[in-house]
Amino acid sequence: MQTAPQTTDELYEALRENDRRPYGRTRTVTAEELAEAAELFGEPVPLIHALLELQEAYTYGSEPRKSPVVFARLLNLFDEQPGVFDDRLRHQLFWRFKWVANALRSLPEVPLASLRQWQTEMRDRYEKAGLDLQPYYGQAYQLAAHVGEDTALAYELWAGRTRGRLSDCEACETCERALYHLAAGDDERALRAWEPVLAGKESCQEEPARSVSYALLPLVRAGRTDEVRRLHLAGYRGCRRNPSMAGEIGRHLEFCALTGNEARGLELLAENRTLFDEVDSPLSLLDLLTGVEVLLARVEALGHGELPTAGFPGRSWTVASLRAEVRRRADDLAARFDARNGTTAHTDRRRTRLDRTPLLESLELTLRPRTLADVAPATAPAAPEPAEALPESPAELIKRARELDEQGHPDAHACWARLRTLTTDPDYVHPDDPEAGPPARLRADLLEEEATLAERKDAHADAAALYEEAAGLYEDAELAGHAVIARASAVLAGAQAVPPRAEAEDAERAVPEGAGAEGADPQARTAAQVAVFSEAHAELVRLHEQAPGIAPYLQARLLRLRVSAHGLRLQASGDSEHAAPVLAEVELLFDFATRHGLTGQIAAARLLRATTHGMAGDLPTALAEADGLVEVLRTDGPAWHLPRALSLRGKIQLGLGDAEAAYASLSEGVRLAAEWPAESVDTPTLHGELAQACMGLGRTDEALRHLTRSAELELRAGTRFDAFCTYSNAAQLSLDLGRIDDCIALLDSLLLEPDVVDGELDDRLVAQLRLTRARALRTGDDLKAATAEFVALAAESAGWDDDPGSHAMIAAETAILLGEAGEFTKAREVVDQALAAHARDPRYEQVSNALRELARLRAQQHGPEGLTDARAFLDDAGRVADAARTVGFKAHGRSLDTALAYEHGRINAYAGAYDEALTALDKALGLLGEPGEDHHLAAEWAECVRLAGVVEGVYLERTAPALARIEAAADRLTSLGHSEEAESLTGLAERLRDGE
Repeated sequence: MQTAPQTTDELYEALRENDRRPYGRTRTVTAEELAEAAELFGEPVPLIHALLELQEAYTYGSEPRKSPVVFARLLNLFDEQPGVFDDRLRHQLFWRFKWVANALRSLPEVPLASLRQWQTEMRDRYEKAGLDLQPYYGQAYQLAAHVGEDTALAYELWAGRTRGRLSDCEACETCERALYHLAAGDDERALRAWEPVLAGKESCQEEPARSVSYALLPLVRAGRTDEVRRLHLAGYRGCRRNPSMAGEIGRHLEFCALTGNEARGLELLAENRTLFDEVDSPLSLLDLLTGVEVLLARVEALGHGELPTAGFPGRSWTVASLRAEVRRRADDLAARFDARNGTTAHTDRRRTRLDRTPLLESLELTLRPRTLADVAPATAPAAPEPAEALPESPAELIKRARELDEQGHPDAHACWARLRTLTTDPDYVHPDDPEAGPPARLRADLLEEEATLAERKDAHADAAALYEEAAGLYEDAELAGHAVIARASAVLAGAQAVPPRAEAEDAERAVPEGAGAEGADPQARTAAQVAVFSEAHAELVRLHEQAPGIAPYLQARLLRLRVSAHGLRLQASGDSEHAAPVLAEVELLFDFATRHGLTGQIAAARLLRATTHGMAGDLPTALAEADGLVEVLRTDGPAWHLPRALSLRGKIQLGLGDAEAAYASLSEGVRLAAEWPAESVDTPTLHGELAQACMGLGRTDEALRHLTRSAELELRAGTRFDAFCTYSNAAQLSLDLGRIDDCIALLDSLLLEPDVVDGELDDRLVAQLRLTRARALRTGDDLKAATAEFVALAAESAGWDDDPGSHAMIAAETAILLGEAGEFTKAREVVDQALAAHARDPRYEQVSNALRELARLRAQQHGPEGLTDARAFLDDAGRVADAARTVGFKAHGRSLDTALAYEHGRINAYAGAYDEALTALDKALGLLGEPGEDHHLAAEWAECVRLAGVVEGVYLERTAPALARIEAAADRLTSLGHSEEAESLTGLAERLRDGE
């Protein structure tokens, strides 16, 4: 709290603002400060409100030791001045007797006699106030269940009573009934009791998250795996990072351990690491630690005890060391509770949980299923497995590597990887063999291989430097041909490095003063790239001309580099006129490779030919070439080119709209790719393209699987930026498909990745992930969390001076959410930010939509009193529409002017300005024009007529013209085949005739 409230009105506003915060230290500290401030006013009612807020913060912030102290002050105030407690405050006071009972029960240092004494106090107070005793019996049952004695009798005394005003909510009582049956071993009856809560028919602040955590294992035992998957995702999100729900989190960890999701369990443990320090409730901590121990024991049993894991603050932990510490602390807590209660109930329950065996070998919970191997610390990637065993002697291994490399065989990568390992050994001795050559040549070979792998990760600048170094070593070894190839490779890699010098200079000249390089003129950037690749090609030709007499396989590589330079130019320019030079170079490569019997380069030439036709837009020719290549590779080889050829053919078939054929090609490509080292086949791209084919066939679930598989392969290959981009696409697709829980769970997992947490990943990509998550939260009706994320993103994006358009879009969405929450002062501030950013980089539609929606919300929530503010929003929207019209901007669907006129009609109707509303709606109808065959236009036109009819016929009581308007519109829609829209108008006409 920055400034203490100076008046009681300011205090109440501060209390309302604090109430909107999530439970935790920030809310608790603020509540403490507000309680201190309330003391200074010397008035009982403000103090009562502040103390109620403070007790709530302690209760749901998992600080049970402090909650009873605050309640004692409230009870004293009630005893001293009962008249200042109105009905609502009185209800709150008696309700919170249960909170205190729960708090005392969770503290093992509170004697059992004191717990019973508090229950007696509660009963006496309720009887004196003439209140129903059902809540008292509920607390008596919960104490009996906690202690583990006389549970059946206490349950009957509570469950058989009629609910009253102070009874726990139905969802909470449902959970207690289900837990009673669960403790008795009756899963079926427990699940039947839980049905209304698990189905979302009953809920409260803690429910259904609490019930879900207990129901997970019974649901698995009942075989309801689809349901348990959905409930785990939604239920965990309802309790994550919440200290007051630490026990629920522990049960989710236990569930992961027993369903083959140990890696996810460790991920969730890491996400909730702060709970080790934040949970002040011994009972909740015992529940959490027991779930943690179940997980850690399972991970250790699988042989991963040395995995690092999140644990208590102050030191690093492995699974094994944390398990030992957790076991010590949890055993102590269970013993303390049992000593207090005089039973062994807590030790017994803990042992029951720890003795459970896995229920399922595996259960896929998220779009990102991971194993313990996936969460192990990053190590050097394993060497690819070759088709044949590698030679043992270094001399033979060097010979094999060079032979395979000359052929372009993928197994060369395994040979080079093995040689790299051998040569880094301090005891390595280079073979004294003429065929092995000098050590400098082997070092050059390994550098060239390293450069090749760097290029595949788009690390072109690194690759160029490695190629140059290799060229120098080849020259030292008097291998001029190899040196030329290395230098040529460096030229092409350097041309692809970002940004090339010429491009950067041109881009800088094109950018207005004060803007970032991203604002450069796209045409200038393209021209710069074309120039760079043209210069690279010229340099490659020069190098080729200066290297006569080199081996044919090296000449073929030079020709292929020349093809690539022109191909990159074509790709950069998008100009089909650049296709002919590429094809000319391809023919040179094809003819040369054919004369010298270089089968790998022949296949490469045909692959490049098909690719070039595709890039030039000649898809039928590209497909014919790809078909021919696939058939040749099937019969004559080389087989390692087949996955790539199938990938290309599938991509072309997608371009031609033949998703079925593309699916067949790409599926075969994925299958065959598994037979070759990852370095030789772009398997992530194959899965990505197969996802597109699946979408074309309506196989959305399969498309999601291929997208996430593509992303995970990219992660393993070290191309993390590409991986996160692919995952972002998967998250957006799952959101589009309405799989909200899947979307949020995937994004939660990604946002926990170390390079995201440490700020190493591109900040705009992280922002996109967070934006998608915020939209998913909003779609899933978690408006509080969605608003908090949007507000944070709007604040961060305000500093994106190089991308004001994105800030305008984010701020516009944020303003709408604030408006939905009724926070129009903040909404106005944020939408003004959107307008300022929009002025620099227009986002006409998004900003106009936000302004119109804010106007609607203001008028809808406040009626005539909100009309002035609503019209101010629409005035801004009008200026946006004017500017859009001036530059010729075309909106998706109806025009901005039409939408604005309709909104004027709607807000005036909300505010009771019916004549103005009707005028605006008539204008909107004029702008829409007559409906045609377009369904969306007809629906908008019908809605506009409907609202105009309601305003005219109901509110202005001009029934005859309203009926004429509506009936004519219904006839028009019927004649155009829009029967559904016509029916809605016909129904309205009937109600008007009946005088409804």
